[in-house]
Amino acid sequence: MAKARNRHTGDTIVIKKYANRRLYNTATSSYITLEQLAGIVKEGADFVVQDAKSGEDITRAVLTQIIVEEESKGANLLPISFLKQLIGFYGDSMQTFVPRYLELSMESLAKNQEQVRDMVSRTFDQMFPSPTDAVDGMVRNNMAMMRRTMEMFYPEGDQTTDKTPERDEDIRALQERIDSLQNQLDRISRTKS
Repeated sequence: MAKARNRHTGDTIVIKKYANRRLYNTATSSYITLEQLAGIVKEGADFVVQDAKSGEDITRAVLTQIIVEEESKGANLLPISFLKQLIGFYGDSMQTFVPRYLELSMESLAKNQEQVRDMVSRTFDQMFPSPTDAVDGMVRNNMAMMRRTMEMFYPEGDQTTDKTPERDEDIRALQERIDSLQNQLDRISRTKS
């Protein structure tokens, strides 16, 4: 597996995690905290976290640990309803689709973040319209994108695929989740009006 490169130097940043839970930055030859590692993420530097003993890539687990730490500090970036829905996808037939969808959604948000920041700035200057309207619009666009993507995988009237009760139930469950998200957005929009 190819290792990520540091945007600034082109070198791979390798963080080693020891059994005592300490993190060692091999680029700076120093121990770092999870908070410092979060800073490295925010700087945009690419890195890999390896188990110091086995060499196994444990980047995902450590990043998840950073998210848990941030959430426990009260940052609350992830809504409870989102977390419940995400957990619901584990073991679901959609499990393989969800990571790529979330990745594309985050890429879209990252590309639009400057526009969102500009809108927030203008909003505070003008006090109208609400900056969350832009976020609601992006969420609606993402939901529409997900519906279109699902239609590509499961087109209406597709006679070439084997229809099973399990597949139909999966599709119904996904549609219910999408409808639930749409209803939540509609409620949020109405309360802001």
